[in-house]
Amino acid sequence: MKKFFNVRVLRGFISIVIFVVLWQSVVLVKIPYLENLPYPKEVAVDGINAVGSKTYWFDWGISLSRIFIGFIAAQLIGIPLGLAMGISRVFKGFTFPVFEMLRPIPPIAWIPLAILFWPTRELSIYFLVFIGAFFIIVINVLQGVSNISVSLKWAASSLGARPKDIFWKIMVPGSLPSIVTGMTVGMGVTWNVLIAAEMIAGQGGLGRMTWEAYTNHNIPFIVVGMVSIGVAGYLCSTLIRWLSEKAMPWKKRF
Repeated sequence: MKKFFNVRVLRGFISIVIFVVLWQSVVLVKIPYLENLPYPKEVAVDGINAVGSKTYWFDWGISLSRIFIGFIAAQLIGIPLGLAMGISRVFKGFTFPVFEMLRPIPPIAWIPLAILFWPTRELSIYFLVFIGAFFIIVINVLQGVSNISVSLKWAASSLGARPKDIFWKIMVPGSLPSIVTGMTVGMGVTWNVLIAAEMIAGQGGLGRMTWEAYTNHNIPFIVVGMVSIGVAGYLCSTLIRWLSEKAMPWKKRF
């Protein structure tokens, strides 16, 4: 119970209450350009009705499945690629120029090509989510490997460590903080890309649900969709933080 009722949780609750009070005040005062905002009560009523609907949770399931499939694929390919580029100068010399040319392209700019070249809409959305996380995780892993002190490798070699021991006991643990950072940042980007893709070409999902609320001019439900996206993204980031604590138990000591 102490984990749920502590000072940090209390501060978070107070900040939410203050935000809702400010929101109510903005609507009451009719501040220019914000006078069309719905009241918090209207959003709460629509949100309660949505929670009781199977369609709402079906959209949650679609978006989460798209996120995890594309995101996990990006980690499975991006982490080994980043490690290989950080370990081998020859491999980096062949792959980094092409990687660096493609990296600045915004993930949303891939949407037309993804729709044209992938046979189904679902595969195109998976690909876009993959792109959103792939470049971020690779560049973070590469930076993490580069930051590992060379003296650690020399010391391990002088004590008789084999190359595979150096890789698994120095390179991988040493790059774990950068991997977690890349995963956390990449998760935020993948949600941005996913919502844009669902609004443009998706069938179902939280992004499509929010867009349909806009086309129906249902402003309270637009806010419900936005809040749902924020909560979903927060839950995904929390999962990554929990996994990072399990993978790096030594960080609890500091």
